Amino acid sequence: MQTPAQQLDKRFAVFAPLATALRPEKGWIKAVREALGMTTAQLGKRLEVSQQRAAMIEKAEADGSITLKSLEQAAQSLGCRVIYVLYPEEPLHTTMRARAEAVADQQLRSVEQTMRLEDQSVTDSDLRQDTRARLVAELLKRPARLWDHP
Repeated sequence: MQTPAQQLDKRFAVFAPLATALRPEKGWIKAVREALGMTTAQLGKRLEVSQQRAAMIEKAEADGSITLKSLEQAAQSLGCRVIYVLYPEEPLHTTMRARAEAVADQQLRSVEQTMRLEDQSVTDSDLRQDTRARLVAELLKRPARLWDHP
């Protein structure tokens, strides 16, 4: 059975080819508007706003300050639709495993420090690796615990 992260990772695979299709520097609204041969005045009319407001919407998209609602309205007025996705930089299950390993290492360091102070240090690296692997597996069973630590 797949975890929710693995299920999402599978869905994200569809977007991999699009991940490099970054937003044009001038923004999608302006790029599509220009490709359609439409002026900002015509876009404004379709959006039921002034030409100046249409230009401001294009600028807001280009600088990343546009709202999703405005982006969807502009897209609709251009005969487009917004496809919104958070595309992870690496697979979610990889992020979770790395986080689990970091938390496990942090917890093991804390325990090892306490044991050293009590003159009970463990020097067997195989034992440490086994303990670490079990701790990582336990953390991954309840992933909400991964995010409680700084």
